[in-house]
Amino acid sequence: MSLSQRLQSKNNFADHENITVPDSKPVSEEKADKYAALKLKIHKEVIERIDREIKQADLNDAALNQRTREMVNSILEREAGFLPYSERQMIAAVVSDEVLGLGPIEPLLSDNEITEIMVNGPKQIYVERKGKLELSEAVFRDDEHVMHIIDKIVSPIGRRIDESQPMVDARLPDGSRVNAIIAPLALKGPSITIRKFSKTPYNINDLVRFGSLALPMAKFLEAAVKGRLNIFISGGTGSGKTTLLNVLASFIPDGERIITVEDAAELQLNQAHVVSLETRAANIEGKGAVTIRDLVRNCLRMRPDRIVVGEVRAGEALDMLQAMNTGHDGSLTTGHANSPRDMLARVETMVLMAGMDLPVRAIRQQITSAVDLVIQQTRLRNGRRVITHITEILGMEGDTIQMQDIFLFEQRGVDANGQLMGHHFATGITPKILTKLEAEGINLAPDIFRPEN
Repeated sequence: MSLSQRLQSKNNFADHENITVPDSKPVSEEKADKYAALKLKIHKEVIERIDREIKQADLNDAALNQRTREMVNSILEREAGFLPYSERQMIAAVVSDEVLGLGPIEPLLSDNEITEIMVNGPKQIYVERKGKLELSEAVFRDDEHVMHIIDKIVSPIGRRIDESQPMVDARLPDGSRVNAIIAPLALKGPSITIRKFSKTPYNINDLVRFGSLALPMAKFLEAAVKGRLNIFISGGTGSGKTTLLNVLASFIPDGERIITVEDAAELQLNQAHVVSLETRAANIEGKGAVTIRDLVRNCLRMRPDRIVVGEVRAGEALDMLQAMNTGHDGSLTTGHANSPRDMLARVETMVLMAGMDLPVRAIRQQITSAVDLVIQQTRLRNGRRVITHITEILGMEGDTIQMQDIFLFEQRGVDANGQLMGHHFATGITPKILTKLEAEGINLAPDIFRPEN
């Protein structure tokens, strides 16, 4: 989505002559209302002049951005040159964010400490910072202002949102994932949730530094990926599954053909031979949808060395298992579950969702022959994200899938500052899959599986 497309999208901001002021509001909103009429006037003139310049000159995004900011400052100087410099800068920033970006949430998108933005209606915007939720001072004017920003996000990429289709998934130009939901489903006003896209992907050393896993676990997981083990990452919403998937996928050797399948493209792989596939929503007539399962089936015809699926939710689980069982070793995916055993139970359910009338025992046999490891990722109460289990799948005993934990995380209460304490440890069990790794020429020091004394 280019800047010129965003500038030419429907713009309701300048159409609001009447500003509704609630009885109680943050200081930042009072300051914004103080200059509301001035900002509206500047905004209208900038939009009119920019529209003409877009038509008259072939400006690239950088030139349009620069020209827009120059216009805002020159009009502001003409209309309110008597104001203190700091006040003019504040007004210029608000108007520029509205014209060029996503209005009140543009500064939040620029804040590298913020990982998620949650708009719960016009007057309540929460952010996740360092794993914890906090209320932002940013506000929209009203529901129509929020709707305008949603429209600004979805229109240039061919999506729509209205009463007949009140939910939409989209992506920002930087790759950040957006979900929007409006009335009649959202009762307290339009809601926007943005999962920000990390400009610099984390690596395994970052995760060790954050305390997400211990160094022996990192060595084992690197060997597991290079040794072509099939891995499921399990966890709840916001637990860090995609971040871990991206880190693990970075260990895939550069000479292999990697095909990624995602609902919204988030993976950032630096290997040379990567093909990225993304699902497509249905059009206005309800046709043309392309699902994860469609893409997984198609990528099997694309000669993949590795298949990396952002998340399995339904019948595509059967296709993943079949791929893992038919020569596509080293596949990686994630799923929602609260423990490794829960993850396997979820896979059983998802296979049944594929419409295949298979006995449960047959499904479990497919799972045990396909999946080598389940990694459980958890977001703790203090916002810290940790790997709590690295679990090996052993096989069947009767009708039960046999598993063994290789590494675990144990919580040990809270410290004087109320922070959760805990540590990772090896269970002392040597994984049976070491023989498979050794066959791939990968030898791990046995002491990484040694428990603490």
